Amino acid sequence: MDTQGTGSPPVKTAASAVPAGPVPIPDDILKEPATLERALPIRKIAVKWNGKREQGILKDSVFFIRRGDMDHVISENYSYKTETYYSILCHELEGKPVRPSSSAILDAYVVPLCLERAKRGGIPACEWGISQGYVPLPAILYGLNYFATTSDFFVVDDNAKAKGVIKHITNTGKYPFCYQKLDEGASIHSCIGIFGKTATASCTRISQLAEMVYKQFSIPLVTMVFVKSGDQYMLSSLAPTKYSQLSGEERTLLSAYLTHQEFL
Repeated sequence: MDTQGTGSPPVKTAASAVPAGPVPIPDDILKEPATLERALPIRKIAVKWNGKREQGILKDSVFFIRRGDMDHVISENYSYKTETYYSILCHELEGKPVRPSSSAILDAYVVPLCLERAKRGGIPACEWGISQGYVPLPAILYGLNYFATTSDFFVVDDNAKAKGVIKHITNTGKYPFCYQKLDEGASIHSCIGIFGKTATASCTRISQLAEMVYKQFSIPLVTMVFVKSGDQYMLSSLAPTKYSQLSGEERTLLSAYLTHQEFL
């Protein structure tokens, strides 16, 4: 495995994925274990005002907001084959306008597809490559196997760590992975977008990018991962967002949409 970038990097190609779990990774390399997003039961949740400033947003809840002739689906998980995904697909098959579209969420959570779609929408995005062994250092790595989720990414800056991570996310070389080369001094930032808006002060500098991401993908609730290099922010990936991850300001903003106090 060449982790120093010597030789020619692989050509970008579409990856095929066959169901198989990743191999275990040592604790000293993996600080937070990979997680699988589980399917959510679709059910319309009645809006309940809790007497304060925000409504109760319960784990696994799926919300439907109708604005004009458009349904907007809010969920913790839009992944392929979840009930949320099939609900969106059902709307489309019945000819009912719905956001996000099934094609948008399929693209959003496969990193190479996400970044190419983002670029078409004018969103600055990281350059990427697909490999089964080569990786320039330092870099961000994402798995592309069937069980991979964009919620889990790995920053590698030396050979030993890169080898362990690659073994894990490729299931000992069975599947490819996506890498993004990091410039010297680059930093990684994540922000939550709610209908294209950010609610926390730390995300104000990328609020315009959040609007662009929503315009391109129309995902009401999404975690955006950016790489900052110099003064520029570049999109690295989009990931599902659990309600438990929301700050107080973000829960208030989401509740404002759910109770129709906020306009799309």
